[in-house]
Amino acid sequence: MRYLLLKEAKLKGKRVLVRVDHNIETDAGGKLKSDKKMRASLPTLQLLLKMGARLILMTHVGRPKGKPDPKLSTRMAAEHLKTLLPGVRITHTTDVVGSQVAKLASALKDGEILYLENVRFSPEEEGSPSEQTAFGQALAALADAYVNDAFASCHTYEEASTCAVARLLPAYPGPGLLQESQMLASVLDDPRRPVTLIISGAKMETKIPVIRSFLHKGDDILLGGCIANTFIAARGFEVGTSKYEEDQVERAQELMLEGEKVALADIHVPRDVVVATEATEAATKLDLPLENVAGDMMVLDVGKVTIERYKKIIEKSGTIIWNGPLGMYELNRFSHGTKRIAEAIVEATNKGAISIIGGGDTIDFHMKYKYPMDGYTFVSTGGGAMLEMLSGEEMPALKALEKK
Repeated sequence: MRYLLLKEAKLKGKRVLVRVDHNIETDAGGKLKSDKKMRASLPTLQLLLKMGARLILMTHVGRPKGKPDPKLSTRMAAEHLKTLLPGVRITHTTDVVGSQVAKLASALKDGEILYLENVRFSPEEEGSPSEQTAFGQALAALADAYVNDAFASCHTYEEASTCAVARLLPAYPGPGLLQESQMLASVLDDPRRPVTLIISGAKMETKIPVIRSFLHKGDDILLGGCIANTFIAARGFEVGTSKYEEDQVERAQELMLEGEKVALADIHVPRDVVVATEATEAATKLDLPLENVAGDMMVLDVGKVTIERYKKIIEKSGTIIWNGPLGMYELNRFSHGTKRIAEAIVEATNKGAISIIGGGDTIDFHMKYKYPMDGYTFVSTGGGAMLEMLSGEEMPALKALEKK
């Protein structure tokens, strides 16, 4: 794709509408869990401020379904941004569009920021095409240019703040989005082989497109978590009381058959697993071959034989894409497989492999166990968007940014 380059833009004195990914989470007490996403946007914001632009920030927080929800307000993000950009005047508005917002936008001076309320408080953000166009026009009226630096919000479906606005203003990808899309595109277009996909998660539906894509574009697909359980059941083994998707067993069988007959890549299902009768830190755990799983046993991690098998594949890989821990990593007792795989990927990276990791749980695992992420080639900010792009699906938000 060809884009207008932000570094060549003349934005001094211009109002720039910036789509960021400040989809922050709070704990039960209402405190910010992590500002990692906000910090990831700082290079882009600092660049624009240095250029003398007047910034209007917009993001979504959670899924308010088109209705205001005080718990999902962007006010906390705006207040926290003040601590990350000391000395920068930041004003938060309780609306997304309207006369008051337009007045505040017009009053901005060079190097100042206006932070809009949650764009998903407006039903038009995810509404019909005509509703999105009208909402996009209202947003575009606030600014002279548009920058999208929220790769995590670039989905296979359209939203006004990522698509409609980009078609109405001079539009630029932010440095973060540009780097992310180019890195993932390189995996699809000219990867260093062998290419290994390590994938886990609770829902097969969201992972099937990328598994099917890598069956024909990759070399090895390593399965873990609940997805692996579904494939284990599809191979005819008992999974006890493990979490898996019974209605997806047939699709798993189809994918394995496709892998055997017409695909380039091999699907690797665990050969042994760690089981327990309860998911607690005090649980008695056993490492068993698949054929020995029965009764009230729950599969909660991959076993030692599988770990060694996966490590050997990773060691020989030229490109490694990892999305999702391999077991119930939330409990230290069942995090062993994920830890060993993480270490193997870093080791392979040190020896020259390209490694890309992503997904909320993958990042959370690293934070929980203080595993550094600078040992990987690239850490994706968007788990869902990462998988959608790797599956070969068209990304409307990226297409909307193409050079006009």
